Amino acid sequence: MNSEPNSGPVSGPVSEPISLASALGSFTEQWSPRIVTAVNDHDVRVAKVEGDHVWHVHDHTDEFFLVLSGELHIGLREAAGERTVVLPRGSVFTVPRGTEHKPYAPVPTEILLFEPTGTLTVGDRHEDVPDHVDATTGHALT
Repeated sequence: MNSEPNSGPVSGPVSEPISLASALGSFTEQWSPRIVTAVNDHDVRVAKVEGDHVWHVHDHTDEFFLVLSGELHIGLREAAGERTVVLPRGSVFTVPRGTEHKPYAPVPTEILLFEPTGTLTVGDRHEDVPDHVDATTGHALT
């Protein structure tokens, strides 16, 4: 039996452990998540991020963030006004569906995301997408 964590391609649930460090070490692109596994009809994605993402909204799903390293700020536009939540390493936060938000990382940061398979990284509605942001539903690990 193989006890080494896997960092190979994933298209659904996996039968062997996956090393998040190996998965994150397999790519360098910022704001370009990799799918590490699936849970029911949701993807578990990891991403390297730094700088600004875009203001965007997921109309039909919440978006879960776990900060693995670094620090993530998430700007929120809510009925009560605009605010920013700061997530240091080890913190989790869920952006409720329908909430306009903009992630920003002031330092190189690694995150884990949990959202329905096929969810676009720039949501259902968004501002213009700059070249450094990958508008994707996630990439397989290679």
